[in-house]
Amino acid sequence: MRCTRVLSAALLAVGLAAGTAAADSSPTPSPSGSGDVPTRAGTSFRTATEIEQGQRATASGSTGDYLYWSFPADAGERPTVKATVKLPDQHTAQTWQLDVYDGLRRRQSCQYGAQTRTAAAGTASVELACVLRTVRSWSEPWANDPLPGTYYLRLTAVGLQASDLGQPVNAEVRADAKHIGGPAAVDGSLEQPLVPGVAVKSAQQDGDAADGSKKHAVLSSIEPDGGWSSHWWSDRWVWSGVGAVLAALAGIGGYALTRGSGRPPRVPPGA
Repeated sequence: MRCTRVLSAALLAVGLAAGTAAADSSPTPSPSGSGDVPTRAGTSFRTATEIEQGQRATASGSTGDYLYWSFPADAGERPTVKATVKLPDQHTAQTWQLDVYDGLRRRQSCQYGAQTRTAAAGTASVELACVLRTVRSWSEPWANDPLPGTYYLRLTAVGLQASDLGQPVNAEVRADAKHIGGPAAVDGSLEQPLVPGVAVKSAQQDGDAADGSKKHAVLSSIEPDGGWSSHWWSDRWVWSGVGAVLAALAGIGGYALTRGSGRPPRVPPGA
């Protein structure tokens, strides 16, 4: 009976842990983007328009311009960016490209998605998409792994003909992220996310920065919901606990099977 009670309690704990893991591994809902919609794009990394995850942004420009936006991505998230460009009524074949850079301004490759597309002459619009690799909480200095911080979108047309330069276009972009969880977790983390101005802030906190122009450096105002590294919970914890419980149950079951019925019967003297 004691063994049965222990097994029941352990199985109940396993069920609760698995339920918690399933709830935690579900995608984090993104903002609906019903607030103010940014209607401008930057022309460089320094002037990139900040957008939140799940927020739609629009901009008007001309063919040949570089349009920049930025958004935050935290460890354990897999960002997805999409762009739609409405082309002028009269144009030749145009090739549009959507590039994504991390906080160190390293170009990040896409796992899948149409990052570059050519619109035939007379096409009304072109759609681009890029699904990045999962953002890691830590990486080797020589690696090109995506790290938590600010990510930049750059939208532009490449290889334009002279007749298409300067024609008006309208662009719409959106950045979303899906939380992956334990399968992408690594041991270790960055001390600070890779956002503009974070190095200056760290120097000021250590008392190393002078009271000159560095004092006026401003950090990026965008961050994930709940702050950086808000996904401290990992389903790896759950499965580690499940493994420990199963090991304990195996030990209890083995002991119950091998201990026998107790002390051996006493043999009467002279028997």
